Amino acid sequence: MPAVSREQILDALTQVKGPDLTSDIVALGLVSDLLVADGKVIFSIKVPAERAQELEGLRLAAEKVVKAVPGVQSVMAAMTAEKKPGSPSQRPPAPTAPKAVAPQTERSGNSKSGIPGVGAIIAVASGKGGVGKSTTSVNLALGLQANGLRVGILDADIYGPSMPKLLGLKGRPQTVDGKIMKPMSGHGLSVMSIGFMVDETAAMIWRGPMVMSALTQMMRDVVWGELDVMIVDMPPGTGDAQLTMAQQVPLAGAVVVSTPQDLALLDARRGIAMFEKTGVPVLGLVENMSYFLCPSCGDRSDIFGHGGARAEAEKMGAPFLGEVPLHMDIRALSDAGTPVVAAQPDGPHAEIYRGMAKTLWDQHLVRSGQTTAPRIVFE
Repeated sequence: MPAVSREQILDALTQVKGPDLTSDIVALGLVSDLLVADGKVIFSIKVPAERAQELEGLRLAAEKVVKAVPGVQSVMAAMTAEKKPGSPSQRPPAPTAPKAVAPQTERSGNSKSGIPGVGAIIAVASGKGGVGKSTTSVNLALGLQANGLRVGILDADIYGPSMPKLLGLKGRPQTVDGKIMKPMSGHGLSVMSIGFMVDETAAMIWRGPMVMSALTQMMRDVVWGELDVMIVDMPPGTGDAQLTMAQQVPLAGAVVVSTPQDLALLDARRGIAMFEKTGVPVLGLVENMSYFLCPSCGDRSDIFGHGGARAEAEKMGAPFLGEVPLHMDIRALSDAGTPVVAAQPDGPHAEIYRGMAKTLWDQHLVRSGQTTAPRIVFE
């Protein structure tokens, strides 16, 4: 199959007229963030913010002409709406006193639109990178599945997608009529990740609008089917992508992952504060790399300290989902694309994740009003 060049893609895009219908989108300088790798093409189209919705046909036309280029296997075009400097919507609002935000499950008239066929959407987040959030995400998803639920997982970490590696998935998603994507399948999970559409070594140098447009497409332009729950592996930190996800997606709740030491807990508190301010209930905290058991002598070492996440959960009145040890099997099996819950379903680590998944789901059911907490009756 012939290699595809940037010049071929730009030449094809000259067939698409811009919003003024007099020049093409390339001549108008509307095409940016163009990435071409292994037959996969991703680019953004800059349009005025107030016309973004009406110009959706322009995006579809651009995808169509690029799809027709020989050698192109998949296309993702995203609209980046840029406001004019000094427009009223860009002026900072006058300072006001902070207002309390009710939890999402208790809000009336929630205008956030869900994903067709998908029940609960639960984010797994961390205040910083390197705490094992993605490994926790995939094993929690497999734990929920082992407990009898239909589960999907969205890799929302655009800059560092991990799900293709963690689930041993390669290739690109198929499409329905060349428009809507089908999720990949790994260990029974429905999976979508930007990692399926770009080379694993490619640097994703994207601005915030491009990131959010890509996330929106991976959520809403995908035939997810009927799922009881979707786990969203969030990017680390509390930046624009995380805030927009929390504000625009009907999250049923969030799980915050931390290691025990004070520095990680400090960042975890920031993540918790972000969810609280956006009205997303925190369904639980996970203490990852909680302790280390020597495989030779069996001695336990609290390398990063111990119990910090549990204490933080008690302090804020949130559920503590559990402790996950620092263990070679969890790391090695993740690197091999066979997470421990799938590879060793009867092992002690799989039992930990299944237990955390059950507690997490029970918390969601209670908060959503689908069940009630047990009553203690004295006779």
